[in-house]
Amino acid sequence: MAKIGILGAGSWGTALSLLLSENGHEVTVWSIQKEEVEMLSSKREHLSKLPGVKLPDSICFTGDIASAVVGKDICILAVPSIATRSTAAAMREYVKDGQILVNVAKGIEENTLMTLTEQIEEEIPYANVAVLSGPSHAEEVGRRLPTTCVVGAREKATAEYIQSLFMSKVFRVYTSPDITGIEVGGALKNVIALAAGIADGLGYGDNTKAALITRGITEIARLGVKMGGHLETFAGLTGIGDLIVTCASVHSRNRRAGVLIGEGKSMEEAMKEVKMIVEGVYSTKAAVQLAKKYDVSLPIIEQVNAVLFAGKNPGKAVEDLMMRDGRAESSALPWEQ
Repeated sequence: MAKIGILGAGSWGTALSLLLSENGHEVTVWSIQKEEVEMLSSKREHLSKLPGVKLPDSICFTGDIASAVVGKDICILAVPSIATRSTAAAMREYVKDGQILVNVAKGIEENTLMTLTEQIEEEIPYANVAVLSGPSHAEEVGRRLPTTCVVGAREKATAEYIQSLFMSKVFRVYTSPDITGIEVGGALKNVIALAAGIADGLGYGDNTKAALITRGITEIARLGVKMGGHLETFAGLTGIGDLIVTCASVHSRNRRAGVLIGEGKSMEEAMKEVKMIVEGVYSTKAAVQLAKKYDVSLPIIEQVNAVLFAGKNPGKAVEDLMMRDGRAESSALPWEQ
């Protein structure tokens, strides 16, 4: 049995608390919101974000961040991506040298262009930072539906230890040394999911969705490899796998926000209606800046950025994508003549 602290009591943090508790671990969950702690402690259920998923009495909920960090074998950061840095800073004084911190959020910081693990490492340089990611909607994990993820770490032993904590008959975990690839795939798939949702909102069909997913993973991999990730990662669970589920699922907040934008709502109106953090909105600006930094072409992501922040008509964005100059699908394939 391990002692595990989870920072963040949203849908993902709550679902993981159930999974880890059922795996026999001692779990403490921290939330910055007093009302959320009181609700989870008394109702044993997250009524707004994970309704119907009952939580055992063995899970402890607290508003004291030290209680979720001190003495824990690992700590899991499950806060929204925009709160990752501030949460890491708040827990810094309680983290011991070499303590394992696992990021499970997805995003890139707009002003620094740093991944979430890079932010955590900057705030707590003496921690052992890892990432867990993949096609894993909290709603399905909470219902104990079979799910598969990848844990990335700098040391194989760390990855295998985290793998052993999470593995169960409904949650399979693979290991990888490619933290950068995992993080880039997890962040940028949300941007493509916004595009997929916009296409749905415009009334487009399966052909359009397939094109966005396929060309989307090409853009993600193109940038990710330039940033130091490995091509194999983008062909795996945290690349194409996570992209498929986020572009197609009814649980995807990014796709849902995109649908609303495609139907005519502004980005602000869509985010307000979704009532959850739409990570792709924040990652879009960062992705466009990264494209300039690494001199990479990201046509879909650039059009999403124009729709979100420049008021471009979504239908015109699709038209501009379709009418770009013709080119080969893969420049790496040679012609015989």
